[in-house]
Amino acid sequence: MGQLVKLMDCISRYETDVYYYVPEFIRLKQRQWEQAKARWQAERTAEASGWLETGETWNAWLDKPSWWERLTKRWRRRAALTEEETFSLAPMACPAATLEELKQQFLDELFELQLKWASSTMMYVSSLDEAVYGDETLKYFLQRFPDTHLCFYRPVAMVGKAPVELETMMLTPSALWCIAFVEGRPDNIVMASTGRFWVEQAGTNETRLVNPVVSLRRTEQIVSEIFRKHEVDWPIHLVLLNRSGYIDSGGLFPFIRYIDKRNYDEWFSRLRRSALPLRHGQLKAAEALLRHCASFYDRRHDGNMSGEEGQQ
Repeated sequence: MGQLVKLMDCISRYETDVYYYVPEFIRLKQRQWEQAKARWQAERTAEASGWLETGETWNAWLDKPSWWERLTKRWRRRAALTEEETFSLAPMACPAATLEELKQQFLDELFELQLKWASSTMMYVSSLDEAVYGDETLKYFLQRFPDTHLCFYRPVAMVGKAPVELETMMLTPSALWCIAFVEGRPDNIVMASTGRFWVEQAGTNETRLVNPVVSLRRTEQIVSEIFRKHEVDWPIHLVLLNRSGYIDSGGLFPFIRYIDKRNYDEWFSRLRRSALPLRHGQLKAAEALLRHCASFYDRRHDGNMSGEEGQQ
């Protein structure tokens, strides 16, 4: 599960200490998954042996709250600083029938946890649009990639005093991938050009798209300058992605990797199967990027927000 290090212009607890929170998330996920799986298997075994009636949960026998109801963990950013976090999880309409269903339920719950981490710290909180909770593109980055992949989802960088929205970036243990989507209707054909607009063909219909290369190159230039300033040596790859259709590049822009229906599975499998561990250079790159990302937030007052408090 990729980690949501930065979400648009929201404040993120990764900004406070990326070296702590990245490995801590991996530990949390592994710990909670093992507990959830063990509880699920115990319930199945007890039900099969007749200890539990169908539909009854093991929690009723243990008289303990399940991970579905509450997930509590004491967090530490430094030895001298502790924070008690309680995550109230929505009750499931029906228990998972298979291990695969359990995995998906677990990922959906962690998705909401990630949104909390990516929009709040101990002292501050950013407001989230409700649409974020149903953003399938965001879920794609967080639920389909390894824990060691760090996602900057539509981040906003400060260039001088001006905020500039960048393309989504995935920081892996081997490279930084700047990804722009050129998707539309299934089996469409997106035709590249040097002009301001590209054309998407789907059957007999044609639609104009803003040339995505402009935004990708702007993202690359800003990131390259940040890396240079902080002495970060990390490869940067530019990707145009069309998972359900095709891209006709026309031989243009050879510095861009065109990923479409013809080579998507190979590209995705290579990233997904990556067994590389977290690397110090990767975390250094993440820290450098976070330093130059905009954050708009309010001070937390007993869980309530009251007026804009700051920007960084």
